[in-house]
Amino acid sequence: MGIIKSKDLEFEYINHSEDGEIESVNKAIAGVNIDIEKGDFIVILGHNGSGKSTLAKQMNAILQPTRGSLWVNGINTKDEENLLSIRRMAGMVFQNPDNQIIGSIVEEDVGFGPENIGVATDDIWKRVEESLSAVKMLDYRSHSPNKLSGGQKQRVAIAGVMAMKPDCIVLDEPTAMLDPNGRKDVIRTITELNKAAGVTIILITHYMEEAISADRIFVMDDGKIVMEGMPREIFTQVEKLRTLRLEVPQVTELAYELRQAGVAISDGILTIDELVDELCQLG
Repeated sequence: MGIIKSKDLEFEYINHSEDGEIESVNKAIAGVNIDIEKGDFIVILGHNGSGKSTLAKQMNAILQPTRGSLWVNGINTKDEENLLSIRRMAGMVFQNPDNQIIGSIVEEDVGFGPENIGVATDDIWKRVEESLSAVKMLDYRSHSPNKLSGGQKQRVAIAGVMAMKPDCIVLDEPTAMLDPNGRKDVIRTITELNKAAGVTIILITHYMEEAISADRIFVMDDGKIVMEGMPREIFTQVEKLRTLRLEVPQVTELAYELRQAGVAISDGILTIDELVDELCQLG
C-alpha cells in the first residue's frame, strides 16, 4: 500500500434547510481509486468544481469519506483516534497563506506546529532553522509575515508544515493568488523538497506548466479520475483535455498547432528547449 491510497472513495456535501431537512446532495467525489507511492511528485488537475480540492481535504482527514475509504500510511481516515497521527504524516498547505500564518514573527509561526504536537523546545528551534533553510527563508526568521510578499508568505507556510516533519505535503492551489515570480519560487521550493528530501508532494493546481515536472498526473472531472499518466502521456491528448475544459502548457499548445499546420515535429513537447531542438533539426 502506498502512502496515500483510496478505494471507491465518495464524498457528498449535504445542504440542510433551517428545519434540518435535506435540501440537496452534491456528490463531489464519485468512486475515486488512487495509490500514491512514498516520494512521488503527484499533480491533480481539473476545472473548478471537478472535486480536486475536496479530494485534497480527504488526504489530511479534514473531510472524511461518505462511502469508501482512504488510508494515509495504512491508517484509515475514518479512525478518529488516529486523526493527529494522520495530520502529522500528511501536512496541508492552502491557497491563501494568510489563512495559515498565525505568528507575528516568522520563526514563531514555523515553530507553532511542532510545539502543538509536543516537540521538545531544543528540537523545535532546530526544526525551525532546518525548515526555513529548506525554503530559503532563514534570513527572514525575525521578520513580520505581514512585511513579506505573497510568494514569501507561501514559503513560510510550507516551512511551518515541514517543521512538523510530515511524510507527505498536500498543497491545494498554493500559487493561485501569486504573481508569476511568486509561483515560480513556490514550485521550485516544493520540487527541491521532493527531490532532495524525498517528501511526497501532492499538488492541486490549474496551472498546466506546474505539472510538467510531476511523476504522475491525475485529471479529475465530475468527481472522478478521468485521466492518469505521466505528463507527456497526458499532455499529448490536447483535444481530450479541451473537452474537459483544460488547456495544455503554452509551448505544448504551440507545438500542437505547428503539427496541425503540417510541421514535422514530435508530439508531446513540454518545454521551450524541446521545441527549439525540434525546430533546429528541421534545417
